[in-house]
Amino acid sequence: MKKVVKFGGSSLASAEQFQKVGEIIHADRGRRYVVPSAPGKRDAKDTKVTDMLYDCYQSAGDPKALDQKIAAIAARYQEIIDGLCLELSLDQDFAEIRKAFEEQSGSEYAASRGEYLNGKIMAAYLEYEFIDAAEVVRFDEDGVFEPELTNKILGERLESVERAVIPGFYGAMEDGTIKTFSRGGSDITGSIVARAVHADLYENWTDVSGFLVTDPHIVEDPETIETITYRELRELSYMGATVLHADSIFPLRKEGIPINIKNTNRPQDAGTLIVESTCRQPRYTITGIAGKKGFCAINIEKDMMNSEIGFGRKVLQVFEENGISFEHVPSGIDTFTVIVHQSEFMEKEQRVISGLHRAVQPDTLDLESDLALIAVVGRGMRAMRGTAGRIFAALSHAHINVKMIDQGSSELNIIIGVKNDDFERAVRAIYDIFVLTHL
Repeated sequence: MKKVVKFGGSSLASAEQFQKVGEIIHADRGRRYVVPSAPGKRDAKDTKVTDMLYDCYQSAGDPKALDQKIAAIAARYQEIIDGLCLELSLDQDFAEIRKAFEEQSGSEYAASRGEYLNGKIMAAYLEYEFIDAAEVVRFDEDGVFEPELTNKILGERLESVERAVIPGFYGAMEDGTIKTFSRGGSDITGSIVARAVHADLYENWTDVSGFLVTDPHIVEDPETIETITYRELRELSYMGATVLHADSIFPLRKEGIPINIKNTNRPQDAGTLIVESTCRQPRYTITGIAGKKGFCAINIEKDMMNSEIGFGRKVLQVFEENGISFEHVPSGIDTFTVIVHQSEFMEKEQRVISGLHRAVQPDTLDLESDLALIAVVGRGMRAMRGTAGRIFAALSHAHINVKMIDQGSSELNIIIGVKNDDFERAVRAIYDIFVLTHL
């Protein structure tokens, strides 16, 4: 098998972690292309190298402070180099970085150096070829990622390279200006490389053994999801489940390449397999539960609105004109509700209310704040009768009032709205009925 492996910052925070990564890579000859992140925290009180670089760049106007901060970053890398007993010097690289910082090269250049330097160490340690992501990951002149051009350049570059290290998180525009993806963007680089080399599998190594059914801060020691589809993952990621950067899925879907989320500290664990589609039956009716707080509902009532052509369009146009995106629009015969992020809505609420009155002349209009949305996601729900009934039964038993319910036509997910104060209890109640009870 041809595999692309990406390792997160916690997996590369120290020489000891590097050694674990080296053992993982050498244990499977198929792990031919490696995408490293910048060194993460060594402990809870530590600072990520990316954050150190951002801070260092802010000191570019103060030569003394700049030297001190660059020395601190260099020491982090030297500690890894010494721990791995490598004959490698980054002195020239840090001299170039210092010069670039003084010339105001930009915060994206500054942030990218964490992955760049870690990539050089990783390549030396594994004795793989180092390929600077700035040469093969392309952004246009507006800083927008160019997937097809990148796929062509990267595919041609790696065609004759047996084993390589390509740093994650960044690329460059045509003129060489460094551009970065959003935080966590090394996941995207990994998926781009996997697509370019037509990999059989993309392994994303982190500090957890795959996706969990729900947030471990809410439910103690939740079960791990064995297999999940891209669509299920998108639903859970959008509602706050974070192990993999959501945008990293798209390059892989084009080729149908599966993703395996693995734990660097527990490589023997199977992790979670993310696939386009599967005949494998999920262990439970649901695949996962995720949610967010901080929404509000704008409830509009008007007699006979169902026969008023363009009513929904007029309502949503008011939100569009005020730069507010909506999350859900549950409706009835004479009712229409728009769910939005409360933080986005609050500063514009009176303009929106006035706009709605002018646009659709509602009989009544009221707001309900401090809502949480919970997504219950699972491909197994299609074939199982009574899923919604079990959710309502669980919430009723926990004395939680449901403020909203919305189910997509795909029957892949059910969205439930509750008060912010009920959020954690609601998640636990749903987890209990589907996973612990496991009827």
